[in-house]
Amino acid sequence: MKERESFVRISSLLWADILVAYALFVMQNYLTDVWKLSLTHAAAILNFWNGLYRILPLFFLFFVDAFLGNFTLLVISSMSYTLGIGFVTMSTPPFLAKSTGTCKQYEPECISHTQKALFYTGMVLIAVGVAGNLVSLKPFLQEQKKKPPQDNEGAEPADTTRPPKFEVSQVVGLVIVVVVGIAGAIALPYIKPWTLRFGIPAICTFVGTVLFLSGSCGYKMEGAKPDGSPLTKVTRVFVAATRNIFQPYSDVRRHSFSDTSCLGVCTAAEVEEAKIAVRMVPMWMTFIVCGIVSSIGDTYFVEQSNNMKRNIGKLTLPPQILKLVKDRTGGFLSLLAGSYILNSPNIKAPRNGIIAAMVFSVLCCITAAKMENKRLKVIRNHGLLDKPDDDVPMSIYWLIFQFVLLAGLDSFLEKSVAKFYKDQAPPSMTNYLQNFVRAVSGLGFMCSSLSVYIVGKISERGGRPNWFQHTLNRSRLDRYYWVLACLSSVNLFVFLFVSRRYKYRKWEPVQGDEAPEAGGAYTDGYTEENLASAIL
Repeated sequence: MKERESFVRISSLLWADILVAYALFVMQNYLTDVWKLSLTHAAAILNFWNGLYRILPLFFLFFVDAFLGNFTLLVISSMSYTLGIGFVTMSTPPFLAKSTGTCKQYEPECISHTQKALFYTGMVLIAVGVAGNLVSLKPFLQEQKKKPPQDNEGAEPADTTRPPKFEVSQVVGLVIVVVVGIAGAIALPYIKPWTLRFGIPAICTFVGTVLFLSGSCGYKMEGAKPDGSPLTKVTRVFVAATRNIFQPYSDVRRHSFSDTSCLGVCTAAEVEEAKIAVRMVPMWMTFIVCGIVSSIGDTYFVEQSNNMKRNIGKLTLPPQILKLVKDRTGGFLSLLAGSYILNSPNIKAPRNGIIAAMVFSVLCCITAAKMENKRLKVIRNHGLLDKPDDDVPMSIYWLIFQFVLLAGLDSFLEKSVAKFYKDQAPPSMTNYLQNFVRAVSGLGFMCSSLSVYIVGKISERGGRPNWFQHTLNRSRLDRYYWVLACLSSVNLFVFLFVSRRYKYRKWEPVQGDEAPEAGGAYTDGYTEENLASAIL
């Protein structure tokens, strides 16, 4: 009974996360409509935030293994999450109007410097909360499901042919995750005031955090004691090798970065792990472009959907329906990718999955370019170029194709990278390498702003107008998407070249050498599919 209660309390963090995810999905529209920021300025803020929460797990995983443990990090992240979404709610104009002496309208002049500071602080705290949950939520749930060792003498062997049984609490938890996701996509957007759009998830997050903390005394803490980070061992190898570079040749007697240059202070296994990490660097670099393409899904795609027709007959659906379609498609494609990659005896199956993800990336950019060109033609024909707040007589559901292809990119990349490092990396380093790839993808999100700046500067040469204007209707996102399509194509050929030169191997773990529990599989997002995987 206590185990079920603990499971429900921990799962409450998932439900709150989902509502926050759907509330933040339209943050691009909030910044352009309420703050009146330019298209690129709003996108830069969100891309920095998306990159930050993808980079932080790499550092948090080290702290979990070396100092904190999963429970302590969850306490920190849940409290940070609650404060963050609370600060974002307080940053809306009506909330502190009396205290700051500003107006209550959703206009830029009604937003004080204090509220702007609350907004930016809140977004950083939310990033910390998301990163902490990505690292420790799934492992901590798994710790609660572990049964204590028992004396099995005389007991009948377990029947491994039977399908796994799921507890009622697990099924209920999964159903609630799905229901909350649908509610966040359909019900929440009908609430017009932005204060309530952010406030309701803030209240749910607070309740989920209190519920989680109230069960602190009943959680299993077998895995709470940190046992050291394998990252420390790899770092020691690089430090030893770097130090030997500056030694006289007679002292080193070999090449400065060879195995023997490190064996004086490092074991052979540690040197081998470091060499594996170095060999994977060229592949990692190709994932930056994947991150750049993924970044447009939460920014420019969302801005495109603003003011488009959302009705199906007499039924009008909110823009969040696009996220719901993307998440559901991503879940299906994850199962499809997993069935091929996980069950294939071919050691290069993960490589093929990554290639498929990059093909999705190219197709996504091409489709987005064509759809944006179609949207701009409709705008010109109806004289809406200088009317950014008017409705565009074009169905929002034309954008479903690019969201589905973006889901293909994220899903195949997630499954393929996870399987690749499971096969190619030593078990002790698997979680770190997967999180490093997530961090590289996050770097791609941050580089998206740089790519926009460079493309914009090049586009205005010769006195021509910049492709990125203050409003979407005056911008030429279709041309930027074509640039990304070309960049993704080049990136695909680079990956083909690098992956062909990579020496594939099947890592054979020694007895007792198992992957650490800290950190989950590579997940490039915090949608309900990624969170629901923790329940099962």
